[in-house]
Amino acid sequence: MLRKLPDKISRFLIYLTAFGVSALMSIMLIHIIKESIPAFSELGIKMFLPSTEWRPVSANPQFGLLPAITGTLYVSFIAVVLALIFGVACACFLNFYLPEKIAAVFLAFIDLVAGIPSVIFGFIGLTVLVKSFATQFHMAAGQCILAAGIVLAIMLLPFVISTCHESIRVARTQYEMTALALGFSREITLVKIIFPAIRPGIVAGAMMAFGRALGETMAVMMVIGNSPIFPKLLGRGQTLPSLTALEMGSIEYGSLHLSALYVANVVLLVILLAVLGISYLLKRRFAKHEF
Repeated sequence: MLRKLPDKISRFLIYLTAFGVSALMSIMLIHIIKESIPAFSELGIKMFLPSTEWRPVSANPQFGLLPAITGTLYVSFIAVVLALIFGVACACFLNFYLPEKIAAVFLAFIDLVAGIPSVIFGFIGLTVLVKSFATQFHMAAGQCILAAGIVLAIMLLPFVISTCHESIRVARTQYEMTALALGFSREITLVKIIFPAIRPGIVAGAMMAFGRALGETMAVMMVIGNSPIFPKLLGRGQTLPSLTALEMGSIEYGSLHLSALYVANVVLLVILLAVLGISYLLKRRFAKHEF
């Protein structure tokens, strides 16, 4: 009995933690949905029409969320595409063209980048990238969707690189020696054999990066311009997290304005769940390639 006691205590603590996390998430979800009901009841589909603007404090208030929704998806898409392009290339370079010890040093620094606070990325983007955009493209301020996408892509790189690096490392142990023995060059092995084999890893990295991008607030808010208009690549825009962060602290409790912000967060959760669902389906689709 005494020998089994530590195992029972550990199992109880694990179950208790799992139950506590699930209960906390359920309470948060119920609270968000409950607070969004007044806006859904009074405004309904109007919040998602292209003709409805976000003017919550005007004489005739409007609560259009479609510009912020499109801005969120636009910035996240740009960031994920850029992060995938450079992240997969970096993972290939670390695996195939650097000695293992040197690659381990670079990976350690890349992992450290993931721990840098987002406000630092936003500050650097505001003082360097935004200033460069204003100079090179003759913009009034330089804050735009593209700047937000680039800053966010840099923040996503560690997640993409780590995921792809591990997938490539496993694939090399499976296929590289056989391919080289058959006379394939390193580049042909990488393009024709390794890349098709690591599709599940690339998909996982992309989905994880997209989910991370959807919820990023501070760095994006500092460089995107925060204008509730439909986004353009070199124009200002706004995302759902930045909209919530900017306005949540100055709203009267119980107002329709506050309820509309809760609706924005419900939409963000729905998008995130959709991304996770697509990720699950794609991983099942590529299950035959996993190791």
